[in-house]
Amino acid sequence: MKIVFLMLLIVSLFLFPNGIRKSLAARPSVVSIGSILQFNSPTGGVSAVAIHAALEDINSDPTVLNGTTLQVDMRDINCDDGFLGMVEALQFMETDAIAIIGPQCSTLAHIISYVANELQVPLMSLASDATLSSIQFPFFVRTAPSDLYEMAAVAAVVDYYQWKMVTAIYIDDDYGRNGIAALDDALTARRCKISYKVGFPSNAKRSELLNLLVTVSNMESRVIILRTGAEPGLKLLSLANGLNMMGNGYVWIATDWLSAYLDANSSVPAETINGMQGVLTVSPHIPKSKMKSNLMSKWSSLSKKYNHSDLRLSAYGFYVYDSVWAVARALDAFFDDGGRISFKNDSRLRDETGGSLHLEAMSVFDMGKKLLDKIRQVNFTGVSGQVQFNALGELIHPAYDIISIIGNGVRTIGFWSNYTRLLSTVLPEDLYLKPPNTSLANQHLYDVIWPGETAQKPRGWVFPSNAKELIIGVPNRFSFKEFVTLDNATGKMMGYCIDVFTQALFLLPYPVTYRFEAFGSGTENPNYDQLVQKVVDNEFDAAIGDIVITMNRTQTLDFTQPFIESGLVILAPVKKHITNSWAFLQPFTLRMWCVTGLFFLVVGVVIWVLEHRINDDFRGSPRQQLITTVWFSFSTLFFAHRENTMSTLGRGVLIIWLFVVLIIQSSYTASLTSILTVQQLDTSIRGLDDLQNSNYPIGFQVGSFVEEYMVKEFNMPRSRLKALGSPEEYAENLKLGPKKGGVMAIVDERPYVELFLSTNCKIAVAGSDFTSTGWGFAFPRDSPLQVDLSTAILALSENGELQRIHDKWLKTGACSADNTEFVDSNQLRPESFMGLFLICGAACVLALLIYFGIVLRQYLRHEQAESVSAEPGSSKSKCSLKRFFSFVDDREPPKQKRALRISGSSMPTTPTSNVDIERPEAEC
Repeated sequence: MKIVFLMLLIVSLFLFPNGIRKSLAARPSVVSIGSILQFNSPTGGVSAVAIHAALEDINSDPTVLNGTTLQVDMRDINCDDGFLGMVEALQFMETDAIAIIGPQCSTLAHIISYVANELQVPLMSLASDATLSSIQFPFFVRTAPSDLYEMAAVAAVVDYYQWKMVTAIYIDDDYGRNGIAALDDALTARRCKISYKVGFPSNAKRSELLNLLVTVSNMESRVIILRTGAEPGLKLLSLANGLNMMGNGYVWIATDWLSAYLDANSSVPAETINGMQGVLTVSPHIPKSKMKSNLMSKWSSLSKKYNHSDLRLSAYGFYVYDSVWAVARALDAFFDDGGRISFKNDSRLRDETGGSLHLEAMSVFDMGKKLLDKIRQVNFTGVSGQVQFNALGELIHPAYDIISIIGNGVRTIGFWSNYTRLLSTVLPEDLYLKPPNTSLANQHLYDVIWPGETAQKPRGWVFPSNAKELIIGVPNRFSFKEFVTLDNATGKMMGYCIDVFTQALFLLPYPVTYRFEAFGSGTENPNYDQLVQKVVDNEFDAAIGDIVITMNRTQTLDFTQPFIESGLVILAPVKKHITNSWAFLQPFTLRMWCVTGLFFLVVGVVIWVLEHRINDDFRGSPRQQLITTVWFSFSTLFFAHRENTMSTLGRGVLIIWLFVVLIIQSSYTASLTSILTVQQLDTSIRGLDDLQNSNYPIGFQVGSFVEEYMVKEFNMPRSRLKALGSPEEYAENLKLGPKKGGVMAIVDERPYVELFLSTNCKIAVAGSDFTSTGWGFAFPRDSPLQVDLSTAILALSENGELQRIHDKWLKTGACSADNTEFVDSNQLRPESFMGLFLICGAACVLALLIYFGIVLRQYLRHEQAESVSAEPGSSKSKCSLKRFFSFVDDREPPKQKRALRISGSSMPTTPTSNVDIERPEAEC
């Protein structure tokens, strides 16, 4: 065996000389990495213990570094003092560390990242600042979730509870400012916004923090996002509790600094926990696993061993533990791939003044890029979950717990995962097993006890006590003043829309200070597009009145719930009730009467032809047959014909004709009823199509959106549209008509039309509404007042107050009810029954063809029998056509006698008294 082993070794040395030499030479007995942490902070203390725990596990596992011992040179730095921390971090960089764990704070991470880039030393940092990009800082490796994901989770909570505005309080450094910037982007993506944000320095005094909170309490938003460190954050919450800002109506959402503090501290003072009841916070989600349980079980002994017995394991402890393991696994792959640890000096780093930084001591890691690549390629399951980096250098599948502080502890009310970017009560690791479902309908959180010990969701905003007076634009109308107008005597706005607005304000649980400002001169109706544009331009805080909700307007404004239904309709002149004694002729056109009468006669003739040879009711003298045919034809109109039909063909034609008569009779009755009971249009207008197909002028109300709507939506030339400013102009122009300088019709909104028709009984609505909209009050985008007013308008509708206001201002006259509906004045034409007439006509033609075919066959047999029975040498008439018609006119004999005639001379002829059979042959 020894000989075989030596031979294999010699062969491998010859075949792979470089690989063996690199592997053996590249694995030193000891490898040192560095750590930059603030030990006296909860996150820094937990991280220090986690690093030692990882070192113990790594060095006790022979499969990781293959005999190489991993060591960490740990340095305690001051994150609170930026300058001092920077100097300490730069001094630490003089050591030849091949990788660094930390720093935990974003400010120092920015500075050290520049140095790490130059020295090519991978920086395994917990800093969550999203501006620390792997593109700018390729050697920066983030080993915890980025602020982008944390703020996306916070924004999802805000959006889930339908809050549109938040106030942001942040510590004024890179960590605070950049975090709030990420929050602003996440909220904007959900159509929410930060209405007010305020920062404070890390060394802010108590009086400064008090002034800050007083300012925040005067803001309208009651949803407060707190982005600070543990010490200033707890101080702010305590001061807010003293200012009664932790009571009903307030919402406090702290970022992950609060969850990290609560996780790490084994004992939180009762006064502190009592001052944050109902506060929400987020924490990086750490899935349950056996590795996690093992680390937690030995944490108590580890924390005592390394002088942090007062700290418990937090989420960031898990991330640091896995960071050390990631470096160890990357080093193992680095050495297996021939990596060497060597440094070289950079000639650019010279301390010319002889200072204490010793810049010349900083060395460049020769193969730092290779080690960085190995770190980014790691893929293993650690205590924090799956440790794997995406193309952007971020951990895959970031997720957060949504936590509510209640009593002496916390309660997880749900989770947010970047996998679905939704809130859910399902564990994120369970969601990863299914395809992502991004439907908002799947969002759900458990119930929350909010500040003030209430389970009712806070509204999220109040009207601030020191708020400026709202300037509300109101159209100063010239016509239809019942909706809104300016009382010149008192200078007050009044009308239906004003009453709806003021009554809705009474239902709000807070006072609103406002001032109406008339828009328009009052000599003509104002342009409503210009009115709403002033709200977009912030010249008005809102606009109320008879403002129709259109698609274009909703793109830049928010509207309340519609308080009245609207829609575009067509006005046209009408006649009075018909009193003509010949009104019964009007349901059908002249052509319809002619075609119907003709078919009566045609069907009568067809039935006579089919029945004449076999039915005695259709025989007799020519005069009797003519009277019978006419009587039979028109008696079918009332289904009162007494003549029986005996032939199969006749019965078939009659059944089809009776069905046609039934349809025509029903249509005539309905049309006549309509004519005698409903007013009719004086024009041929049936709806919008008639307006488009004509070239006559069309009226619209001054200032209305109708002009642009008709031009853009229906391509009507502006030259055809005539602006009308008052109801009097409406009536006058419709009376004149298009040929005398008026209009053929008017297009306007239904509320105006109903009010106009209440006093103009000779005009009616043609057709039905061709749009369906409503009127609402316009507010700037994401205005919380719009949401509350919508709720108030719905309450007015439910309690009947909205109808009472409507009856007060828009009470219609006696004739309005009769004019609001329109029945088409067109008479019934043959085209409407063309299908029935064609079916009936085809049935008649087919029946006649079959009948004459049968009769012709009978005639030919008759002629053949006559030829056989005739005596030889007897002469017969050559007038065959006359004999044929004579045969057709003869009554058809009974079946028995016909059989005898057909048999001819084979049987003796029996005398008969039937004159039709014994009739002598006609003379030519």
